Amino acid sequence: MSERAATVRLWGSTFAALLARDARVLGRQGGQFVVRTVLQPLLFVFAYVFPKIGQGLRGGASGASFSTVLVPGLIAVAINFQGIQAVALPLVQEFSYSKEIEDRVLAPIPVWMVGFEKIVAGVVQSMLAAAAVFPIVYLVHAKGAAPTVHIHDWPLFLTALLFASFLGSALGLFIGTVIDPRKITLLFAVVVIPLTFLGCVYYPWATLAPIKWLQYLVLANPLVYMSEGLRASLTPQLPHMADWAFLLALVGGSIVLGTVSVRTFTRRVVT
Repeated sequence: MSERAATVRLWGSTFAALLARDARVLGRQGGQFVVRTVLQPLLFVFAYVFPKIGQGLRGGASGASFSTVLVPGLIAVAINFQGIQAVALPLVQEFSYSKEIEDRVLAPIPVWMVGFEKIVAGVVQSMLAAAAVFPIVYLVHAKGAAPTVHIHDWPLFLTALLFASFLGSALGLFIGTVIDPRKITLLFAVVVIPLTFLGCVYYPWATLAPIKWLQYLVLANPLVYMSEGLRASLTPQLPHMADWAFLLALVGGSIVLGTVSVRTFTRRVVT
């Protein structure tokens, strides 16, 4: 075996070992993962409580139930939330009081691969979160408010799911690398909550047309493309962004933000 092949094999086995370690930690914290994944209180308010008390909402001119609009958006929220939380919060701890990052970078792989492994681990958790949330948001609703949802285009659905998970995890790596540990409590107030309410979770992007400035402003929000990508494959009967637009944003954003976040992580570690 050549020296280069031996090096690649060593890197691969080390990368797999780091992933296995993160999977073991996730297994030990399975209860926490389930709680933070499946608790979607807004689902019960909009799809269950509101119809029960006579305050049901409609999905717009199409006449679709609001729960139909909500399903793709809540799956996107779960993916984004899990990607950020699964990567950013542990990373902040590793850079601050636990200093665990020092042990990780001693692994016989380049530093950038340590950062990339964290993104991959986040992708796995995000996809698990999507798998857990999908049946809940599909089945939990008031009588007569069932969503009209099924996977119309499997390749499009899986592509949107994969790159939405990657984009959310890359965002988590970037945030976890640059944020001041003392300000981590601001993460959800300043980042996650605004992203959610302006992420086309509760309405299709096309319905913002009467407010043009806001329709263009929210294009800076990655959650918009996650929601629209899942909406196009799960509820194509509703208005949604053109396939090429959200795919370009998801794939291109994953590559750009992934590269930037890994480089930022590497610079912080080596300096």
